[in-house]
Amino acid sequence: MRIVEYDNDLVCNYGFRSPVDLSCTPSAVTVGSYDGVHTGHRQIIARMAAIARSRYLRSVVVTFEPHPRKVLKGAVSGPLGLLTTFEEKIDLLARETIDLLFVIRFTPDFASRTSDDFIRNVLVKLLGARTIIIGYDHAFGRDRSGSRRTLDYLGLELGFDVEVVEEILMGKEHFSSTRIRRLLEVGKIEEANAFLGYPYMISGRVVDGEKRGRNIGFPTVNLKLSDTDKLLPRPGVYHAQTEVNGRLYNAMMNVGVRPTVSSEGMTTVEAHILGYNGDLYGATLRFTLHRFIREEQKFSSLEELKMQLEKDKKTVELYC
Repeated sequence: MRIVEYDNDLVCNYGFRSPVDLSCTPSAVTVGSYDGVHTGHRQIIARMAAIARSRYLRSVVVTFEPHPRKVLKGAVSGPLGLLTTFEEKIDLLARETIDLLFVIRFTPDFASRTSDDFIRNVLVKLLGARTIIIGYDHAFGRDRSGSRRTLDYLGLELGFDVEVVEEILMGKEHFSSTRIRRLLEVGKIEEANAFLGYPYMISGRVVDGEKRGRNIGFPTVNLKLSDTDKLLPRPGVYHAQTEVNGRLYNAMMNVGVRPTVSSEGMTTVEAHILGYNGDLYGATLRFTLHRFIREEQKFSSLEELKMQLEKDKKTVELYC
């Protein structure tokens, strides 16, 4: 998968400012923020890729960075609660059969562009769209004014066709990032993972902690999140996994304020990695969450906390 960036009408290799000529290669294109790259998203992408192969077109996913809600005035206050950081989203999209990931730097200027302008000058003129694949509820452009009707009208003029992927259901519920966020917020991690199609991820850099866990036999890695807009699930203890030096480890992850050892009230993420004893300070780790073990609680002593951690460890080991 090739990645290019579009910023103020300049197209360049992602991470570099060297210009790129896309040569207007005939393409099948789909557009979206794709937060979470969940099962519903991937079915749209898979349909786009299948059409591209059948018609000998380039397959293109168009997405945005930062998330449009971060830029649009008044759209959100506080952290966005994203399901994926941008790096996680790239990694997930790289698992799909995509020729080109086209990353649009979402700015107030770009947000002001009309859907007509976006379709004409980005999707068709720049990316060579011959077919555009969208989800059943997709809208785009200034004030989300672009719709299936807009695409059909311009398609007749500009020479592209449109396909809408109909609503995809799990049971009676449709796949949506909003639904997955709500599940995570109440600790229903296994249900959220079912909608995602993969285990929920938390990524961050290992930073210095207070080392209290080491004193009771449960050393932890303390994570500084790679993106403060990342959604943290319900406070509590989780069965998680992480890879270190190519080996997969199980872990007990705590998300919360650590009421037994801290009175600051700040939400932190820390994990005890079962069977690992090395130094990970400065390393960037990605944890996948698999099960909610218990709620976070305050213990009367470190000894009582240690006893509970021993129980948590046995619970996690049952799933290993």
